[in-house]
Amino acid sequence: MRKLTLLLTQMVFAFSFGVGMAMANDTITKRVPAEWEEQEATWLQWPGTYEKSYEEAYAQISKVIVEYQKLHILVPDEDIEYDARRALTDAGANPDHQNITWHFVPTDSAWMRDNGPTYVIENGEMRLQNWEFDAWGGAWGPEVTYDNDNEVPYYLGEYLNLPVDHVDIVHERGNLEFNGVDTVLLNWSTLGDPRRNPGYTKEEAIADLKHQFGVSKVIMTEGVVEGDLTNGHIDGIARFINETTVVIPECTEYSICRPNDATSKIYDKTAKLVEEEGFTVIRDPIEGTGSYKGEEFDAVYMNWLLGNGFVIAVGFGNPEVDALAKERLESYFPGRDVYIIEMLKSWYAGGGVHCHTNDQPAMSVIKG
Repeated sequence: MRKLTLLLTQMVFAFSFGVGMAMANDTITKRVPAEWEEQEATWLQWPGTYEKSYEEAYAQISKVIVEYQKLHILVPDEDIEYDARRALTDAGANPDHQNITWHFVPTDSAWMRDNGPTYVIENGEMRLQNWEFDAWGGAWGPEVTYDNDNEVPYYLGEYLNLPVDHVDIVHERGNLEFNGVDTVLLNWSTLGDPRRNPGYTKEEAIADLKHQFGVSKVIMTEGVVEGDLTNGHIDGIARFINETTVVIPECTEYSICRPNDATSKIYDKTAKLVEEEGFTVIRDPIEGTGSYKGEEFDAVYMNWLLGNGFVIAVGFGNPEVDALAKERLESYFPGRDVYIIEMLKSWYAGGGVHCHTNDQPAMSVIKG
């Protein structure tokens, strides 16, 4: 009898263990690498016909990147490639540098952060996500097309031999900040924009974000700062610099925005939300302005690009203020070389170096 009882107990344990292991094997784990983790490459779409004024900045950005890691440049045709090569040469860069790979891919614009893929590690495998892209809710009108841009992640997936998952929600990667562990930070004014996702609710969004990215925390701020043409991308408002720390601008007496005005309140509200979730907040002071074509901008340096050993940030043609920002960025990212590149022509059009580029994590981060 005791032997029968022992046998039954062993059978029950074996069954339970088997079911448990099967359930464990069916569990999907996801993680989005943080931008400061090791990268394989940076990708960008070279400016086309109506964005030619950005070329000088793109060449300067490219010149820095290739000294640290691989750079993939998408061009739609031979004419654009010729212009790109000439711009690189004029900037003192080598268009045939061993770290540059040229790709002939149809594109519509030069903002690959937003139409490019998001990289997700799922059950130990690197995958790409292609969220729908509609040219920022059609903010620039029907003449700004986006069908080609919307297909770019599929090209990358084929080239890199990585699977691509389509996400039937309109959103841009410039509105996603990850700490690489358990949190995504974003602006509801972008994701919930009825021009992008009519009828979409915050509750639906939180569930979708947790499902798509494997995060347990979703921090949503809300509001559009003065002059933001993307309807509030988070990469102009708040950026993670490590797993526990977020940098957020602060209006001062030297900025166009002023303490307690509408823009300042968005920054302050975001800082409060982030602190309430247990993160450390550093306020980055806006200590001056820059101007282009008669329009003045606050010198906000949040739109930085990270790579292996370097940081590139937007310069505002104000040497003293740019130098102060460089010092702060060096303190945020010790051990990385910091470059400030003036790019007011593209800033005037709506964004900077982070918006122009799309970073590809190294396969080594899968084990991270």
